[in-house]
Amino acid sequence: MDRLTDWLDTPVAAAPPLQALRAHAEGLPADADEARTLRVLAVLQTLRADPEVLAAAALHGWPALRAASAGALPADAPRLPALLDGLDAADQVRGLHHDQPRRGNAEGLRRLLLALVRDLRAVLVLLAEQLVRLREAADLPDPERRYLAELTADIHAPLANRLGIWQLKWELEDLAFRWLQPDTYQRIARLLDEKRADRERFIEDAKLRLRAALAEAGIRAEVAGRPKHIYSIWKKMQRKGVPFSELYDIRAIRVLVDDIPSCYAALGVAHQLWPPIPSEFDDYIAQPKGNDYRSLHTAVVGPGGRTLEVQIRTHRMHEHAELGVAAHWRYKEGGGADAAFERKIAWMRQLLEARGENDDALMAGLSTELVEDRVYVLTPRGEVVDLPRGATVLDFAYAVHTEVGHRCRGAKVNGRIVPLNHQPASGDRVEILTGKEAEPRRDWLQAGAGFLATGRARDKVRAWFHRIDRARNLQAGRELLEKELRRVALGQADLTPVLHKFRLATTEDLYLALALGDVGPSQVSRALHEHLHAKEAPAPAAPARVRGKPPARGQFVFEGVGNLLSQIARCCQPVPGDAIVGYLTRGRGVSIHRAGCAALQRLLVRQPERMLPVEWGQAGGSAYEAEIALRAYDRKSLLKDLSNVIAQQGVNILGLQSRVDQAAGLADLRIAVRVADFGQLSELLGRLNAVPGVQEARRLG
Repeated sequence: MDRLTDWLDTPVAAAPPLQALRAHAEGLPADADEARTLRVLAVLQTLRADPEVLAAAALHGWPALRAASAGALPADAPRLPALLDGLDAADQVRGLHHDQPRRGNAEGLRRLLLALVRDLRAVLVLLAEQLVRLREAADLPDPERRYLAELTADIHAPLANRLGIWQLKWELEDLAFRWLQPDTYQRIARLLDEKRADRERFIEDAKLRLRAALAEAGIRAEVAGRPKHIYSIWKKMQRKGVPFSELYDIRAIRVLVDDIPSCYAALGVAHQLWPPIPSEFDDYIAQPKGNDYRSLHTAVVGPGGRTLEVQIRTHRMHEHAELGVAAHWRYKEGGGADAAFERKIAWMRQLLEARGENDDALMAGLSTELVEDRVYVLTPRGEVVDLPRGATVLDFAYAVHTEVGHRCRGAKVNGRIVPLNHQPASGDRVEILTGKEAEPRRDWLQAGAGFLATGRARDKVRAWFHRIDRARNLQAGRELLEKELRRVALGQADLTPVLHKFRLATTEDLYLALALGDVGPSQVSRALHEHLHAKEAPAPAAPARVRGKPPARGQFVFEGVGNLLSQIARCCQPVPGDAIVGYLTRGRGVSIHRAGCAALQRLLVRQPERMLPVEWGQAGGSAYEAEIALRAYDRKSLLKDLSNVIAQQGVNILGLQSRVDQAAGLADLRIAVRVADFGQLSELLGRLNAVPGVQEARRLG
């Protein structure tokens, strides 16, 4: 078959996604890409790939066809764009490997590839394309051929191994080995060639004897010779430290039976026919491998005193092993894998297993498994750093090296300067800008600032501050707390009542905990708020009244009276979480003040009987106004950055006033915002203080 249109006329290409491509393929001139695409499609057919995967392979492998069908992809192939995006992402990883080949970065590149691929069926196309390229590598220049083999050994063969696709795995490994170590490959090939005729006669004789013995025992079975590929022979020689002559499975046969009892019956027949080698027996049916690989393996002394390996399994076990459902990559490669990576591999195995089933239902049921909780970020040299989702560029700096994190002053993502709490995505290239001296900042440890998401990075920062003397830590902790209390307009406060919440004995212990990041300033300010809110308000001078029933969902609850007209005092603008007091005005109902409001104190000096005890109601309101004072260095995009931070916190801006001191280069802003409660306000202040150039952001009141 010389043309893709001829292949599209075959029964296997009768599905709608493929037939929709036929009109676009008509009239396109033949070229090398089309010829290679046909060979890729042939490989995918052996894997029983579905029509959508075949269509993606045709479009990706033949650029002329993809250009001709641009904007007109088959409507009945909804996941085709995701497949093509995944293949394009694979091309990016290929380019990264070309820049940094064989530097211990292969595992990172494999993980980056799987993170970028939204539909893991694209990996099937990727493996088939690479196999075809390797088959044709003999015609390439030596450097290009060697790079292709390195890429295969680093990326494609391990992926085929992890997916358990033995059909592709062994050939990818053998061809890569052939071009990477041609002398060793040829030496082992000659050893096999010298004995090929003898080995083939031996295997045929053994097959006939075992087949007859099984039939005589009434066991229905298929018996076949199993070739041992060259790379596998070399790996076993290296792993066991034995010469070629001491390998027991150079000669091997495989027995396929209908059920598990027949496996053991066939094993008994084989052991009756030939004496077993006790040390070479493995029962992976009674005790499957951790990856669920199942089979019986035994070595016997066969005809003529030569060793022979016999593998016995059911047809289902064999299909799983051949087509990828029994993924035995941990056994082959060693080591483990994290849970998220295992889930993505398991998803791929289920797709391979579900042939003939409802693929749409399968995809819908497994969609949650595709949410990757890791990101794979690139260094400027193209090396991959594995981070948890939500990690920041500062986490990245500490993942590269502790000293890089300590000296971090800024970061670039894909060439653009970003704040240190920016969260990179998979495939982003991150460059850390460093200073000469290690100077971590204490606010990196504050959870509200969002600088560090990984415990490992926070521990490194804490360790740095632990090395500083006690006096400096005490001073730093005191300054952090004073800054926080000023920021949320609490002022001076007695810390003794809240020490028990942090299991600390003295205020000095609290300052040390603040300096070392074990306690956050916002935690202390919140505890103080709760303490002040819990204190009983002074009894009013007016005569005691009978407590009335509070409204079920009111904004405020007034002691002794029903629901009253009320409004938030603009002088102090309390928010839920603040200790509050009511002041009965003339004709405007009750004005709600913060308990420590200076304006309220002046009013109560003249008319103390107007004070009403009040608490936040069950509803607590859904929005409260607060005013923030902010000072920052005047720079381009300052307002944009501030408004982005406020919007990301889900806070509305009600008003903004700014004044710029041209001589000092400073901007003073007053920002009126609507927040849900004190917690949201405190977190917003922390985020604003983390914006580059901001000197101070605090609550007015």
